[in-house]
Amino acid sequence: MTDRFRVPSTIVLIAILALGLSGWLVARAKANALYSGRGSMHSWPGHHAIHTMLWVIIPALVGWVLWAMLSPGLIQTAILLDPAAANLPKEAMQRESILSEAFQLASNPSATAFNPLATQMVEPIRAAQSKFAWIGAAIALLLAFVGGAFGFTRIKPAFPARTRVERAVLLGLIIASLVAILTTFGIIASLVFEAARFFNVVNPVDFLFGTHWAPDTMAVETADFSGTLGAVPLFWGTFFIGAIIAMIVAIPFGLLSAVFLTQYASLSVRRWVKPLLEILAGIPTVVYGYFAALTVAPMVRDFAEKLGMDNPSTESALAAGLVMGVMIIPFVSSMADDSIAAVPQAMRDGSLAMGATTSETVKRVIIPAALPGIIAGVMLAISRAIGETMIVVMAAGAAANLSANPLDSMTTVTYQIAALLTGEGSADHPTTLAAFALGLVLFFVTLVLNIVALNVVRRFREAYE
Repeated sequence: MTDRFRVPSTIVLIAILALGLSGWLVARAKANALYSGRGSMHSWPGHHAIHTMLWVIIPALVGWVLWAMLSPGLIQTAILLDPAAANLPKEAMQRESILSEAFQLASNPSATAFNPLATQMVEPIRAAQSKFAWIGAAIALLLAFVGGAFGFTRIKPAFPARTRVERAVLLGLIIASLVAILTTFGIIASLVFEAARFFNVVNPVDFLFGTHWAPDTMAVETADFSGTLGAVPLFWGTFFIGAIIAMIVAIPFGLLSAVFLTQYASLSVRRWVKPLLEILAGIPTVVYGYFAALTVAPMVRDFAEKLGMDNPSTESALAAGLVMGVMIIPFVSSMADDSIAAVPQAMRDGSLAMGATTSETVKRVIIPAALPGIIAGVMLAISRAIGETMIVVMAAGAAANLSANPLDSMTTVTYQIAALLTGEGSADHPTTLAAFALGLVLFFVTLVLNIVALNVVRRFREAYE
């Protein structure tokens, strides 16, 4: 049995949605037939139609998803019961290796086969996958019909379809909120668990206050580990690049562009300039990284040579910070724009009526009134900057230097996390576990910045509502 006899998942999904639409049309027609005027039914025909459609789609999707979770185990059992599996070795690891290769060959016929036994198992795997895919499709469609029939029988004048639909929508919103909350708790739990394993090997004080970062990537066992994992240079590089150099670029340009667009620019200029400015936020960070590495970094190196430095490095904190600052200009500008626009017009008119010029009004009235929102935008921009990776990877380097010279090569927490987790060390090694400890500290720093920013924004909104 080949792949052309296997029902694609897209077709099943389209069939379920088509049945849902059919249920909506049929239920609406029946509800319209029962509707004879205002007050004759508890809910509108549209509510009955949506109620029936939900009974078609939701049971079918739930059954289909549950079957997709159960089917891999059933497929594995069916394959091992096939006569072709009698030639497989009894040793579990060898058998799993052959089956893994056979599954790859079954999904990709153009792949190269290295084991003849894996080739023999391709057809049984395809047959089992096709069989259970058809069973899953049949179960989903059967549940759609059963659910639709049940929903259709509930179409009566006194049935509270509107209430049921509203409850279903509320339940969906609650589930969506719980998914976000549980995901956050899952991230925190994984970071805390792995960081606790790291701190069992490395002293937390040495990690948080150590000034030398030299992970031992050559050690194989934990007992052989002799590296130094002082994270201060990493956090200094993160703060120096993302919160100092980048902000020196982002705050003046972002704030001044917001003032110009809201106070001085004509409507036609604002209509063109503001979208162009916000395009900067949509450029992929890898593009900024290439720009930093190929354009800005050589210019910074040439500048260092003119200052008399011997053999300046192409990689520098200044190059990464400048490009990072350009990247986050829209964050500062957008928040400042909204904050300035929220200042009551009466405050502007009162200042101008007292004889103040536009520049004096901006400096002494508008900026102080919009300052909480501007600060919130700056803090959000900082949290975005300290989490940046690609620009640092391509322009700042990997050297953990504790230096205040922007022309030196530096590294950040995010760069080291990526380097440690993509290395060749084992998952239990302190060098690998250090990535989780760095991530945990960075998570709390970003969380604190976001909480402060949200509190500032809330206070700003309360002031002018």
